[in-house]
Amino acid sequence: MDTAVYRARRDHVAAALRAAGGGVAVLATAPERPRNGDNDHPYRHDSGFYYLTGFDEPGAWLLLDADGRSLMLCRPKDPEREVWDGLRLGPEAAPSVLGVDEAQPLARLDELLPQRLADQPAVWFPFAAEGLAARVAGWLDAVRARARQGVGAPAQQRDLGVLLDEMRLLKDEHELALMRRAGELGAAAHARAMQACRPGLHEHELEAELLYAFRRGGAAGPAYVPIVASGRNACVLHHQAGAAALGLQGGSAVLKAGELCLIDAGCELGSYASDITRTFPVDGRYTPAQRTLYELVLAAQEAAIAETRPGARKMDGHWAAVRVLSAGLLDLGLLDRGVHGGVDDVIAAAAYRRFFMHGTGHWLGLDVHDAGEYLALDEPPEDQPDGQGGRCTRRPSRRLQPGMVLTVEPGLYVRAAPDVDPRWWDIGIRIEDDALVTPTGCELLSRGVPVAPDEIERLMRGG
Repeated sequence: MDTAVYRARRDHVAAALRAAGGGVAVLATAPERPRNGDNDHPYRHDSGFYYLTGFDEPGAWLLLDADGRSLMLCRPKDPEREVWDGLRLGPEAAPSVLGVDEAQPLARLDELLPQRLADQPAVWFPFAAEGLAARVAGWLDAVRARARQGVGAPAQQRDLGVLLDEMRLLKDEHELALMRRAGELGAAAHARAMQACRPGLHEHELEAELLYAFRRGGAAGPAYVPIVASGRNACVLHHQAGAAALGLQGGSAVLKAGELCLIDAGCELGSYASDITRTFPVDGRYTPAQRTLYELVLAAQEAAIAETRPGARKMDGHWAAVRVLSAGLLDLGLLDRGVHGGVDDVIAAAAYRRFFMHGTGHWLGLDVHDAGEYLALDEPPEDQPDGQGGRCTRRPSRRLQPGMVLTVEPGLYVRAAPDVDPRWWDIGIRIEDDALVTPTGCELLSRGVPVAPDEIERLMRGG
């Protein structure tokens, strides 16, 4: 573990606290979550906590003063529990292993917090953290109870989440190395699924190929529940092939010749996610209608990628993709020019949303939908399209900077309908890649799996 990476991040936070007038930051990792009976969900630490500590055990807290002093509270060593649950680091080893200044047993949390908050100007904590505001209120009450002794309580409560989110938006080299590898593993898993695909398999069997490739490659597993959707299921944005096995709505359809299969899946490596989507023919060859729509979505993605560069706004790629898709929908007759007019009319009325109803990308990092504001922080509101066919007044989309990582994922989803030519029915297509903004443009981290239709067909034939 490179403790210098996490110490540098904590130093950055401490400097921000000093610049804002000082105080103490309080951050907890995620709790363990029961699944059923005495069985827990697989544990996943809180991303913001991990970002500052590199520590992945449950039951841990970090206190960080504006002067840079750090205190970790964690579970003590417990030989009996370690037989059942695995080894614990313990507070004795935490300073040397994690690079924190001090560590104490978790049981001392309610004793130490009021001491650390005494005479501080502010307490910083993530406002969105479940139950944390109530804990902070209790600690502040304990500090106020000492007012007659001349002890002052923090006058301000500040949202640490806003500060951390902005830090996490710009990836450092440590993070980028992990994300490049996660992109490689995710792409290799998609390629494996394409090669394994054949009519007669079930969706969950392709999902198994993905999961095997993730774990075989060294990833912790999927970064999110994989979407493996064939035929009309590809028009369901969050279709889950494994839903039937879990007793949920949905199921695992049989893959059929002449249909498409859409896979949206990524892995988590070193706590960082990849997020990739490919759409390919079950029998290895696109029909003319499928290829036509696929090439339209690919052209939309290429237009969005061209706008993924420093200085461009986050939404520029989306609107570039929307323009390409809107023109194509009109040209193919999926949108009637006599009803909807030209491209500008389609965009203004959001008529394209019948077939493309989601955004073109999101931040990516420790979380699949990663932390970070999407709107400019220092620009005034302005009149702009609301994306629903109307207008709104809000801050413009923020400008991209080198070090940001985002997905680029346009799509088209054509459901059967009386006013739609049957040749387009039940075709769902999405193409998604992970893009790192560089000083000159962007680097695609997930192109280890083909995206051009000819290359996909060649791979599926064993080329």
